[in-house]
Amino acid sequence: MFIGICGSICSGKSTVAEYLVEHHGFRRLKIEPVLPSIEDDASLPSTAVGANSTAATSGSQKSVQPNGIQGHNHMTSPRGHHQRLAVRTSRQAISFCTAEELVDFVTKSWQDRWVTTDLPSEAVLDIYSRRPFFLLISVDAPLTVRWQRFQQRQEQGAHPGRPAVDGEASITTLDDFVRRCDAHLYDPATGHLPLMSRASVRLLNTSSSLAHLYATLGKVDLLNEDRLRPSWDTYFMALASLAARRSNCMKRRVGCVLVRQRRVVSTGYNGTPRGLRNCGEGGCARCNDGLGSGHGLATCLCIHAEENALLEAGRERIREGATLYCDTCPCLTCSIKIAQVGIGEVVYSQGYSMDGDTAAVFREAGVKLRQFVPPANGLIHLEKMELYN
Repeated sequence: MFIGICGSICSGKSTVAEYLVEHHGFRRLKIEPVLPSIEDDASLPSTAVGANSTAATSGSQKSVQPNGIQGHNHMTSPRGHHQRLAVRTSRQAISFCTAEELVDFVTKSWQDRWVTTDLPSEAVLDIYSRRPFFLLISVDAPLTVRWQRFQQRQEQGAHPGRPAVDGEASITTLDDFVRRCDAHLYDPATGHLPLMSRASVRLLNTSSSLAHLYATLGKVDLLNEDRLRPSWDTYFMALASLAARRSNCMKRRVGCVLVRQRRVVSTGYNGTPRGLRNCGEGGCARCNDGLGSGHGLATCLCIHAEENALLEAGRERIREGATLYCDTCPCLTCSIKIAQVGIGEVVYSQGYSMDGDTAAVFREAGVKLRQFVPPANGLIHLEKMELYN
């Protein structure tokens, strides 16, 4: 697994990386261009970088290109190419001259755990994202919180494992800090906001203590590989959600997928029957009258997603033991039809007003009912983890 962490200044990027190192055995990776020469070639392995990292170098000199990716100016030393050096201490980072070299290294050890906070541009992110085992995480925090952290860091002095803010010495006031943060996020050429917008997991870190942050990060379950390769539940529920986008009902979008032996038998979504005007165009008076959930169903012309999937499949194709995935818990009317055709299990994502009645029908009919809860994605407020359980 390879995790990349981007975010705003003093949001906690390095702290999240250290959490992964200390609690989950990750190793830190860095991009650190090295410019070797013949004169210092012999001492390069011990002097090219700081005490907490080791340069992975070749004999070719590197130059930084405008897109943030290092290029090559081939200048081979008399001794030939340097050997890539790997530090075997968890507190230290392995450094590479280019993003390509970093990815090549990770690819050979893709089953190990790696983390980096070096994402200088979208071009570098594109290189990382080629690998299916890469997960991008962004970290952000309110400006006032980040300013307080910056001031605390200034008072405590430089930390050997924490990268310095560009131009840190010139930041003496809140206005200076705001301007630097704006440039970091919104600069047309080098701003990091485009990277943050591409993150699968976006952490809002307002934690005031390291212990609290580590505790909440444990609840996020950043190592859940469902985010990299969807489980069967995630896969089929995603298909159900995609089917729901075809709904023409103006009250609610619902999608359904009927599965047998992990193969899709049929899909369905709610809306008016074939040949009738779409519900969203006034085809169903009950929906367009704005009646509450569960009221006036006898006059509703919309076929439910579950009904559509069952009708499409037919009794012979369903057989015993099929599984029905629906992004909303089936209503009472659909539940009796689901039981009749021999569905063995129903998996749903969101609750509905008739969940209790539906559960009772399924319980008596021997149909397993369970709610699907995917790992938290998108914006995650670390102070409100109860919202994601």
